[in-house]
Amino acid sequence: MPRAIILYEIDPSFGPNIIAEYYLKQDDKISPAILKEFSDKHVKKELFDATIFKEDNRYFSKKINAESLNKDNLFLSFILQEGEDVVSLKSIFENLEEKTVQNFTDDKNKMNEFLQNALNSIMSLLQKLQEPKIIKETINERTKKMLDDGKLTEARELIDLGEDIPEKLAAEVKSAEQFLNNEFYRKAKKSFLKAAEFAELIQEEEITSFLKNKGEQVGLFPDLIKERESLNKQLEKIFNDIDITQLNAYNSLIEPIDRLIEISHSFEDHELINNLTKLKNFSQKATRLVKELNDSDEKIREFIKKI
Repeated sequence: MPRAIILYEIDPSFGPNIIAEYYLKQDDKISPAILKEFSDKHVKKELFDATIFKEDNRYFSKKINAESLNKDNLFLSFILQEGEDVVSLKSIFENLEEKTVQNFTDDKNKMNEFLQNALNSIMSLLQKLQEPKIIKETINERTKKMLDDGKLTEARELIDLGEDIPEKLAAEVKSAEQFLNNEFYRKAKKSFLKAAEFAELIQEEEITSFLKNKGEQVGLFPDLIKERESLNKQLEKIFNDIDITQLNAYNSLIEPIDRLIEISHSFEDHELINNLTKLKNFSQKATRLVKELNDSDEKIREFIKKI
């Protein structure tokens, strides 16, 4: 579960500016340095989502599709709990993004309240997935309202479903998580989507959307693994063919490294991300040095001709 949600904008002239924020703990305040780093990633590197690791803390940020507001500079950021599942977070973000646009207002107090309710909703959703009893209590509240409204048939159907569906839902989610942890991604996708069907039966729309999104994202993992293997071979070939006299020799490594970093974030491979980032930095440095070498070589040849 996220420890905080921050809604901010990036002004072309002044940089990042917080619009609204909510923290479970006040000492979790996001720093201007983190926002500046996110700004660089989103604006200069044109990344739609980005992750930052600082002193055992992990921060996630993603651009909001806010065309309906005529805005192209809105972003949501999360401070994550230790060991947080980023796949789940991205699924939650998909559900939260649309609501943020629908509830957007210039009233900061209202936006702060919206973020607080959003975080509480996330907490409730995750608790429901882990505890069938909470889902049953929700069903009881919903059926009571149906009975009060005279919807007897609908209430009876929901009561019948509420007898065993919550346990089936929790068991299917548990199986899906186990498949995911064991890297059986296709089986995990199937279980998440099956759990989504159970949630839909008992009219838990938010859980249904969450599980569908997570299942679809997990289903992409096999293709990402194949792409990662292909990129590794591409990097190896580029490196083996490098001629240090060529200006763009090391620069050609940057694009596949960037993509490998993106894929590694999906798999939470922090050590690989760190190594790839260092490799990228050295490749950029080598590119600059090769350019300086070429420039010096041209000058040397020019002056040799004059003597």
